[in-house]
Amino acid sequence: MDAMNIVQKSGWLFNRLQCMSMAEICHRFQVLGSVSLERKGFLSASNVPTPDFTEQSVLWLQPSSLIEPSPYLEAADKLLTGKLNIFSLSNFDMGIPPNWNRDPKTSITAPLKFGKSLDYRNEQLVGDIKYLWEPSRHLHLVTLAQAYALSGEQSYLDGIKVQLESWFDQCPYQKGPHWSSSLELGIRLINWSLVWQLIGGMDSTLFKGNSGRLFLDRWLTFIYQHCHFIQGHFSRFSSANNHLIGESAGLFIASVTWPYWPEFSAFQEKAKSILEQEVLRQNVADGVNLEQTVAYQQFVLDFLLLTELNAKANGVVFSALFKGRIKCMLEFIASIMDVGGNIPMIGDADDGYVVRLSQENDWCPFRSLLASGAVLFNRPDFKAIAKKMDDKSLWLLGEMSNEEFDRLEEISANCSLRTAFPEGGYYLLGQKFHMDDEIKLVVDAGPLGYKSIAAHGHADSLSFTLSAYGHEILIDPGTYAYHTQQKWRNYFRGTSAHNTVCVDHTDQSEIGGNFMWLHKAKSRCINFEQNSEFDHFEGEHDGYLRLQDAVLHKRGILFDKGTELINVCDHLECAGSHIIQLCWHFSEHCLVHVQNKRVVVSVGDVELIMTMTDKNITPKLIVGSDAPEGGWVSRRFDHKVPTTTVVWEINITSNTEFKTQIALFQSVENH
Repeated sequence: MDAMNIVQKSGWLFNRLQCMSMAEICHRFQVLGSVSLERKGFLSASNVPTPDFTEQSVLWLQPSSLIEPSPYLEAADKLLTGKLNIFSLSNFDMGIPPNWNRDPKTSITAPLKFGKSLDYRNEQLVGDIKYLWEPSRHLHLVTLAQAYALSGEQSYLDGIKVQLESWFDQCPYQKGPHWSSSLELGIRLINWSLVWQLIGGMDSTLFKGNSGRLFLDRWLTFIYQHCHFIQGHFSRFSSANNHLIGESAGLFIASVTWPYWPEFSAFQEKAKSILEQEVLRQNVADGVNLEQTVAYQQFVLDFLLLTELNAKANGVVFSALFKGRIKCMLEFIASIMDVGGNIPMIGDADDGYVVRLSQENDWCPFRSLLASGAVLFNRPDFKAIAKKMDDKSLWLLGEMSNEEFDRLEEISANCSLRTAFPEGGYYLLGQKFHMDDEIKLVVDAGPLGYKSIAAHGHADSLSFTLSAYGHEILIDPGTYAYHTQQKWRNYFRGTSAHNTVCVDHTDQSEIGGNFMWLHKAKSRCINFEQNSEFDHFEGEHDGYLRLQDAVLHKRGILFDKGTELINVCDHLECAGSHIIQLCWHFSEHCLVHVQNKRVVVSVGDVELIMTMTDKNITPKLIVGSDAPEGGWVSRRFDHKVPTTTVVWEINITSNTEFKTQIALFQSVENH
């Protein structure tokens, strides 16, 4: 390790220790001891017991005659040639068989050292770990299994066998990058379960003959070892976020799918107990996931729904509280989605999916969740927002679910949705929600993130997004980077990348690492009022009280329903001199220009005029800039495109108030 890496690693360790309680520090030392024993061959599952096939699980995942086979066959045929889409890499040639330990992005091959001791954060050692891990989640093997289930073609079964056997050869138990994170094992198990079901389980022709039986034995050995590994390496303390839910879901689904060993009954009970607890701990009663990220809300919901469906099919019952919290999480998604189907990109996003069951061109993971939720919870309002039954929902819920979806009453989508989520910290202003002439603001007054490291939160206190008539206007620019490209990782989660006030070019909260925050801004809603004439939000955060001259930021937002005017009042309390920036990030589909110190924006048939009413300041436009960073939007992991950021900048020397007026017009002709 070179000197720079040693310094960076030392700094990260110091910051990480600051975020740990004494109990967690003791736990981490215990883990180090266990890992040391495992490396020496103790506490491992090198010798797998003989499976007992007396008990078999229910194969509940079946193809529907309503699904058009051709997109699945085309996708599977491409996979048989070794081509795979991996984040920003389109049609990347993984090879047949793939090199599973080589990062597709950098071509760096990770060493086959003991997985739990491998520093997967070191990009010089493993490359970009997101790219390395993604293919080994084996979502694409489910596509091959779907193609087989729809066509009966042997070539797809053969393709699954080639990929799995090569993975077994190249990724031996406990060795290399694919044995370093329990979450990755959990996701892999879930996709193996779907493959298992779609190829016919134990009765699959894949397991016929001597070679088939040998392959079955080998696969079951790896399944057992995956489960044994997860139950010994659950994420705990400050790391017990979506990882713990994903690990438990993978262990639960595997123990249900392959009930061939006595200890799997105990694994199932343990996983079920963790899931029952964590669904309530990590998702508050108003439906918000406490990681404060919409993408991870989708990710966690998939774990929970797949767990519930596996349990239900096999006679395992989860509590009413468990199911009720899933419903509340869906309600939050339904509420913040606009009439155009857009969801604010709040918090981290890494294009992470537990499963990828749809090949539809217009597939939307959030609408898909609502379609499934409409059937599972008998919710006509979810149906109204989802609009149709998508392929993923049909695969998961079966052909009859389409009839159940159709039988749900046709109602207005806004009849029962919430506008205030005080536990999660989000508030909705606007009118005519889920109607064609909807105006919707989503205001963020929630915590930075979950637990002491707040790993996936962004420094976005009092930021808001705005959409009108189904068009995104003011946006959260997204995430872009994770383990690599630190400059951009820090920018996209920083305060200046959100529609709020930035003081002295400093983030509201202090970054401690790629997935760690030290000093954390605390936000609160002071007042939220809604009536037939207006919606009003008022909140504050203390993030800048840590500055040498403390600054308190208060923001009021008033939406006038008659005039469709939005008035934003930013009040800054301080005693000294500060540089203040009001940052506004517009969708890449917006045309933005400055006219007489006003910002004029058009998108579709909507026009917006933004004015700072009480200050003689000319706004600055930033488009696709590297220095200073600004004018970017990232809608996919590792992919960004230019957009327009508007910045009003001014020096203040004492308490100051900024008033911004946003006027909306449905069309240029009406203005």
